[in-house]
Amino acid sequence: MPRRNSFRLPRHPASVGLARRRVRDHLAAWGHDPDDPAVGAAVLVVSELATNVVRHGPAPGSAHRGDAHPEREFEVAVTALGDGSCLIEVSDGSRLEPRPRQAGETDEHDRGLHLVEHLATAWGVWNAGRHGKTVWALLTTTA
Repeated sequence: MPRRNSFRLPRHPASVGLARRRVRDHLAAWGHDPDDPAVGAAVLVVSELATNVVRHGPAPGSAHRGDAHPEREFEVAVTALGDGSCLIEVSDGSRLEPRPRQAGETDEHDRGLHLVEHLATAWGVWNAGRHGKTVWALLTTTA
């Protein structure tokens, strides 16, 4: 039976670590071994997606009329599916879709989506119109 939990966090660098801990805690509460590499992959994916929101989200004050201050919060959802796979979703108020970037050998950034591509069975973006987007990643267990 699928289990899902979602939570909202402020768009602040400290929220990335909190997102990692909450996803790890939810998966552990649902019976997943915290030391399982699949749990580690889910935590890494949520870390990368939350970092993108914090680093590349809309600038403060850029809310459109009628939007509920999209720059202040983002949402993380973790769903454990019956087959052992895990769906990670990170939603924010920005309409800008993330794209993998080419990082130079000495660059310290721009590798996150390449990690997501490597760890996830599939990933993508759901457009929510004026309400922003959700970036999702499906992680399957290797049996």
